[in-house]
Amino acid sequence: MGHDEPGRDPSAEPSSGIPASVLDNAFDDPAHGEPGRDRFAVHLVWESLLLVALAAGTFLLWREHPDALRGDGLRSLLLDAVVLGLLALAAGLSLRTAAVNLAVGPVAVAAALHVAEQGDRGVTAAAGPALAVAALGGLALALVVVVLHVPGWAASLAGAAGVIVYVEQRSAPVLPQGDYDPGRGAPHLFAGFAAVAVLGGMFAAVRAVRRLVGRFRPVVDPARRRGVVAAVVTSGALVGSTVLAALAGMLAASRGTGPVVPEAGLDWTVLAVGVALLAGTSAYGRRGGVFGTLLAVCLVAVLVEYAQARGWTVSRWAFGAAAFGVGLLVTRLVEAYGRPAAGAAAEPVPVGDGRIGTSWTASRPDPVGDWPPALPAQSTGNPVDPWSVPRWDAEPRRWDNDDR
Repeated sequence: MGHDEPGRDPSAEPSSGIPASVLDNAFDDPAHGEPGRDRFAVHLVWESLLLVALAAGTFLLWREHPDALRGDGLRSLLLDAVVLGLLALAAGLSLRTAAVNLAVGPVAVAAALHVAEQGDRGVTAAAGPALAVAALGGLALALVVVVLHVPGWAASLAGAAGVIVYVEQRSAPVLPQGDYDPGRGAPHLFAGFAAVAVLGGMFAAVRAVRRLVGRFRPVVDPARRRGVVAAVVTSGALVGSTVLAALAGMLAASRGTGPVVPEAGLDWTVLAVGVALLAGTSAYGRRGGVFGTLLAVCLVAVLVEYAQARGWTVSRWAFGAAAFGVGLLVTRLVEAYGRPAAGAAAEPVPVGDGRIGTSWTASRPDPVGDWPPALPAQSTGNPVDPWSVPRWDAEPRRWDNDDR
């Protein structure tokens, strides 16, 4: 056995029995995690396929409706992509932490209604309270999820029902009252969304960050608490997800393309989560690519524009269902080919207490020679009959006495 390093608590060793030097390269909870690095090849392959599909869809749109890719048509398309992209970022952020937020659609509709009603007071006066309420609502949702330790989809679905009650207080569509036109800055808004999506994917690809954001993902019992760090990270993701959804709704209302209809908004939720899954984000949490969200959002936006150019009547439910279905297949591929390699735990590790930087090693004992016999050697010549030994006749045979 190795020597215990002074100052180290042997009880702090990983309960899985895997040395800590191997678990340092794991993306899971070091106490129970699967050793090794996640593989990114599956994400690169899938994102390449998304890029090819986007190029094909853009070509079809150019042939059918060239004006959609230039001038006002291009600016409108970019704004559609930004609105959908913010919702996809909101869904993907919560998915990465294994606590998907299903309230993003109703939150977007509620924010759009608020901005449409209060837009005449100015952008700041209208957007400020909406963002504050969204942040508080996300915090309340996060507290329910992490304190009670319940699935995010269940808690957020209950929250979505509460937001829908607020939306249903309006009986008629609301015409936007503000004069802000985001169409003039559509290229800048799209560039900002693209930067956030790509940089966020790159940041989440860092080993330490990837392990951190995925700590809420269950590895043993789903009802088992994952610790304070997991709770804090998941809470931040749910708050950020709700705020992003509110921003998407406010941007949609500010476009001024028509009145804001008081609807449930669950079709937006299905579409947003479907696009996040289509981008390569795992439905189980933690795993995801870098360029997938940007490519998936652009692909869906182009396909929606192409369907409108052809005169097809395709609802958001249909696009969401299609994206959801393909995204679930992608989740299976990501989990199957993105997990650490099978031989990841076979790398050499220091002998001792298993910690990095430990210089304590166990010396190999010398080979043991022949063990001495358990019993003394017995002579093999003319064995003596134990029953004929004289000591058996040293005393009188009481069983042969005359009294008997």
